[in-house]
Amino acid sequence: MTRSRIAVVQMTSSMEVEVNLTKLSELFVDLMATSVDAIFLPENFAAFGTLGCLEIGRDELSEPSRIRSFLAEQAVALDCCIFAGTVPLAARPDGVRVEEDRVRAASLVFDQQGKQIARYDKIHLFDVDVNDNQQRYRESDRFEAGNTLEVVESPIGAVGLSVCYDIRFPEMYRDLVLAGAEILAVPSAFTRVTGQAHYQVLMQARAIENFCFVVAACQVGCHDSGRETYGHSMVVNPWGEVVAERLEGEGVIITEIDLDEVAEARMQVPAWRMRNL
Repeated sequence: MTRSRIAVVQMTSSMEVEVNLTKLSELFVDLMATSVDAIFLPENFAAFGTLGCLEIGRDELSEPSRIRSFLAEQAVALDCCIFAGTVPLAARPDGVRVEEDRVRAASLVFDQQGKQIARYDKIHLFDVDVNDNQQRYRESDRFEAGNTLEVVESPIGAVGLSVCYDIRFPEMYRDLVLAGAEILAVPSAFTRVTGQAHYQVLMQARAIENFCFVVAACQVGCHDSGRETYGHSMVVNPWGEVVAERLEGEGVIITEIDLDEVAEARMQVPAWRMRNL
């Protein structure tokens, strides 16, 4: 089967984990009536803009955890994969605790049986000055960068995992494609300023360069942390066309992706196999 049905969630996440999980529970109830093969959640879906990410990240190491257990249960209930944006985790994939009171922004994937089948830790941290009400963003103050790429074999195809600011580093996506990726997941929390300037063209560029689907589940609007995010969750096909999009407000995109389109685009324009540098 090359065709899959996916749900892409756009949220205005709070600093409070329980508020966000309650919101997702209600959304997932609505999705029960719509059969989907995979759900994509945005970056920081469970806690956005909070200074308490270290506490959350340490709590997630205990069993049962709040966020990871919730995701596993929902994957079973919905009988689908969940590509879970990012979750703060206070340990590296090998189990070693993160140093200097920081956590990692871990993008987790759960299968239909509720088993965690993949983890990617965000490599490129958002240390940027932006002309908005926050002005200065230093993700590295609270997060440790990951250092390993991840392509996960899933029921919807081979998915290369990435997060938000990663999208500005095209060499990373080329490596994901060389490792087999047909779909690129980019859960995001773009600021409104940088989103208006660059978001869509970056998503389309990564799709065109690699002849992949790009799936971007995003944060949107004004958050209780004082942050403002751009939204515009979208799915881009391998030809660079935006085939589904939610501009503003919380909600869900439901659309289909067909991996035959990846094979067809790569056959028509085999540029990704013709590079000589």
